[in-house]
Amino acid sequence: MCNFNIAELKNNWLMQMNALEELRNDAYTSSLIYKAKTKSWHDKRIKGNKKFHEGQKVLLFNSRSKLFLGKLKSRWDGPFLLKKVFPHGAIELLSKDGTHFKVNGRRVKRYEEGVQRNEDIKEGLLLEGMAET
Repeated sequence: MCNFNIAELKNNWLMQMNALEELRNDAYTSSLIYKAKTKSWHDKRIKGNKKFHEGQKVLLFNSRSKLFLGKLKSRWDGPFLLKKVFPHGAIELLSKDGTHFKVNGRRVKRYEEGVQRNEDIKEGLLLEGMAET
């Protein structure tokens, strides 16, 4: 039988199976730790503060910009005045002409006062050009 001991082979096989099971459990716990760290890293770097209050100016995302010309045109319209914040993310906005409408809170972002839009810059350049002539 060439030194063939069944009991010893059985014990060796069980030890290998236990080692393989421990290795698999360690890999599983390591993947859970990695996922948790990656999630916390990502959550820290999410842009924008989505906490809005009444009276704040916001920009509205225009998802139908395919109808407009110019692929470099901004998809954000506004600014709009935030009139009311509803539970579950709905927001009521007030436009410049005085109309009220509700939108999903995910479609708005805070308006920064210091940033000029391209249209404002063009109007300023046109006015300066007219003043010189």
